[in-house]
This record gives sequence, structure tokens and C-alpha cells, in this order.
Amino acid sequence: MLIPAEVWTLAKTDQGHAVLVRPKGSEIAVPIFIGYPEAQSIFIGLGNLEMPRPLTHDLIISTLKHLNINIKRIEITDLTDHTFYARLIIDNQGSEISIDSRPSDCIAIAVRIKCDIFIDEQVVDEAGISINIIDEESHMTSQKNDAEIAKLKQLLDIAVEEENYEEAARLRDAIKDLENKNS
Repeated sequence: MLIPAEVWTLAKTDQGHAVLVRPKGSEIAVPIFIGYPEAQSIFIGLGNLEMPRPLTHDLIISTLKHLNINIKRIEITDLTDHTFYARLIIDNQGSEISIDSRPSDCIAIAVRIKCDIFIDEQVVDEAGISINIIDEESHMTSQKNDAEIAKLKQLLDIAVEEENYEEAARLRDAIKDLENKNS
């Protein structure tokens, strides 16, 4: 059975990046390990950060909107052989359509448009961990660093575009310093 959920936090662990999805009101969260680009995209969506050009998830949302297709919700439906499965549920002129997707892509879309997130109870039972064992402070520091890196990368792109190479070199070094702190 699917239950309402929310993105609780993003975390950088020794195993990589994870998005923690928590059933609403629960003290349990499901860590879903994702790649760095997906973590960045989710973080950008959570922080409502403006990007100079649309990212892939923004493009998907824009395309569906222009086609008058509504995104209704996302569903994290299964965990098989350490792989999570999800669906993007859309409404196309009254017909509900389910699209197979990676959870990270669904979540990156959901946090941008604030649509409902659901997770299967069996997935929570199988992969859930107590949120009390997670060191929130270290994750908040990592999130702040990730946000700062995203902003600095935007400024770096602008500096390169304007051929301000001295500023670009300074920004590049600042990004490297923050990335080393996250390692």
C-alpha cells in the first residue's frame, strides 16, 4: 500500500549521496542512494535555486506543461536487488498514465513542482532506518556546502562567458576548497 511521504533531507555518506524519503509523521526514513548530479538537481529543486538555463528536470516539467499534461504525483513502488523503482503519474486529458522512472528523477521533479510523493509501505519496512541515528548537523553542513558550490558554479559560468578569467580562477579555487571539505 502506498503512503504519503516527503523528502526529509539529502546526505553525503561514505557510500555516496542519498536522498532520505520519510513517510509523513514517521520517525523512519528510506535512504535512496543516488549520483552526484541527481543530488545536485534535487538540492536545487528543494532550495528553489534559479539556474541560468533549464536543467533536464526543468525541461521535462516545461515540456509536459506546454503539452497540457499535469504531473499528479510520484510513487516509489519497489525495492528489488538493492534497486529502487518509481513511477511518475501524469494526467493527460483525464487519462492517468504511469511512467517508469528512477526515484531520483521523480524526486527532482516532485520537489520542483511540490507534487505529492508516495512510498510503498513494504519499501519502508525493508529499507527504512530510524531518523534518530542520522547526524543531522553533518548533513546540514554538507547541504550548505552543496548550495554554495552550485551558486559558485553559476558565477564561474558567468565569469568565463564574460572572459573574466581572473575571477573564474578564484571561483574555481573556491569550488575546489568546498568540494574537498565535502569529501
